[in-house]
Amino acid sequence: MKDWRITNQESFLMGKSLRKANFEPKNTKWDHEHCAFCWEKITVCACGGNVAYVTQDGEWWICENCYNDFKDLFGWSVEDG
Repeated sequence: MKDWRITNQESFLMGKSLRKANFEPKNTKWDHEHCAFCWEKITVCACGGNVAYVTQDGEWWICENCYNDFKDLFGWSVEDG
């Protein structure tokens, strides 16, 4: 698949187990992360926009749209959080 959002993520996201979660910062100095594909901001907010998919280790976040677009290609599974 040729898509501008794919830039070598297969090297660290292929076949990963993800969980759907509300964004929670890893430290108090950082209030957001970015989607590993499209760089959409994933942040804490009351609007509900903070729900995304994250790797089990909490390192990589994936927005809902990119998750839906790439879940089959990357072979992700979703585990309970």
